[in-house]
Amino acid sequence: MAELNIEHMIEEIQANIRTGDMLKARLVLDHLGAIDKKNQNRLLYELSRGDMTFTVPLLNYLMTAHQDLAAGLPIIRETLISHLIAYPEILIRCLTDPSITDKKMMIEIAGELKLEEATPGLIALLAETGDTATIKLIIETLGLIADPESVNTLTDYLYAADRELIMAAIRALGQVGTSTAMHRLAERMGTDNELDLIILGIFAEVQDQISLEKLNDTLRSHYAHMRIYAKDELVRIGVKAVPVLIENLKETDSDLLVHTLNVLGEIGDESVIMPIRTLLNTVPRNPNVRFAAYEALALLPLRKGAYTLAAGLTDSEDHVCTAAARAIDRNFNEILAAGIKNMIRPQSDESRHIVKIIVNAQVDNIFLSLVNEDSFRELALIYLPHAHRDIKNHYIALLRQEGLDDFAGRIVGDEREGGARVKICAIDDSRMILNIYKATLHELGFDPVLFEFPAGALEWLAREKPALVLTDLNMPEMSGIDLTKKIRALYLAESLPVIMVTTQSDVQDHEAATEAGVNDILIKPFNAESLRRAMGKFIQV
Repeated sequence: MAELNIEHMIEEIQANIRTGDMLKARLVLDHLGAIDKKNQNRLLYELSRGDMTFTVPLLNYLMTAHQDLAAGLPIIRETLISHLIAYPEILIRCLTDPSITDKKMMIEIAGELKLEEATPGLIALLAETGDTATIKLIIETLGLIADPESVNTLTDYLYAADRELIMAAIRALGQVGTSTAMHRLAERMGTDNELDLIILGIFAEVQDQISLEKLNDTLRSHYAHMRIYAKDELVRIGVKAVPVLIENLKETDSDLLVHTLNVLGEIGDESVIMPIRTLLNTVPRNPNVRFAAYEALALLPLRKGAYTLAAGLTDSEDHVCTAAARAIDRNFNEILAAGIKNMIRPQSDESRHIVKIIVNAQVDNIFLSLVNEDSFRELALIYLPHAHRDIKNHYIALLRQEGLDDFAGRIVGDEREGGARVKICAIDDSRMILNIYKATLHELGFDPVLFEFPAGALEWLAREKPALVLTDLNMPEMSGIDLTKKIRALYLAESLPVIMVTTQSDVQDHEAATEAGVNDILIKPFNAESLRRAMGKFIQV
């Protein structure tokens, strides 16, 4: 082969630039790898001096047809990028130029520049190409550009046969972020849980009215992990989500009401106090709703009208009474103090029950307001000496701090712990429920081992085996169903019974729990007797 004459090559390129002969210029460039680096740079310099409409396609040709050469000569890529950024109109023209077969660089730069003018060309390219990688790149680029004109095209790919293209279209519509885009994403939901979670994540970021409403609707989902995700995101969004959530309080679906009250309590915005109190005034038939309402109020400051909380102490369900006691303690005042004193003075069955609730709920403001009442001391000493050691120790420390060593001594003096107790593990993300477990399981003669987070329970269960596990269903980070699956990797159902204790009445949840390895399901609220019956199916109670 004859030795290449660099001067002839440069003259040829200069002539090609003048005549616009791109084909001959390509033939020259095909020999670029055969000359030394100094002359390569000379030739590229001459090429870069040409008209952009001539130079850009040729630089792109080098990038795509001679990739190894381009990798060793970064000046090719740098010059091409520089030209495309400086002359976006050339970029747009190149996108629709049929002589340019590989347009990935143009597509990428259109996205980086967020060049809305490139949208029609990109949409046209989608119709022309059958290469999945290029289609995905164009979809991602349309997302970066975020031109509302691309919504219809992107929507078509929500129903593509290729899952990667579907996910790319979902993310791209999320980047567009218009109401129409959110509507299209909402319409896509309901057939695939994994995709639904991705879409919910987009709603959580966009936070427009449609997104908030769709997150809110997910509280009704039949799938625990979907509800948990929606609850966590609504809590994270906070006050902005409150108006949508408040509308739920007009519904009659008990599960929805419980989830909504849980979220509103965690958000902690004072604007929800009146709607929650209005709900309580209707005395919802489902005790779980009443419990969730008082639990939410226990997290909120009631500046006026806190006395109405006292009615919760006489509820027919212990759970509700405990939640009401916590709400009262959070908003304690002299009017409430006087009202509760009047409630316990008769020393009736109701009085004894109220005092038992106060003792087990560990409500210090209420306890100290009553501690000098002889009737309260008499009733409290029925329960305090036999309470769980944590509860006893809490009140002993409180009494001694207040200089009431005499009363504290009577609690210690009557202590009767007995022998070692069988351990029962209970997991629930509500600290109030855990407190109820502590008192109730102790009353039944067991040693409660309590966990607010499932991960902590799993670590303990890997080291120690209790007689039985009680778990909530709806918990952040890990649902009771997922927790049970992990427990079953450690212990068979015959070896370690698991009871799902939940407010959820959904049949699909119950079926999923059974499939995961749950031995039985107990609907909240529970008391000592209902817990005894449920546990008695598997262990001696």
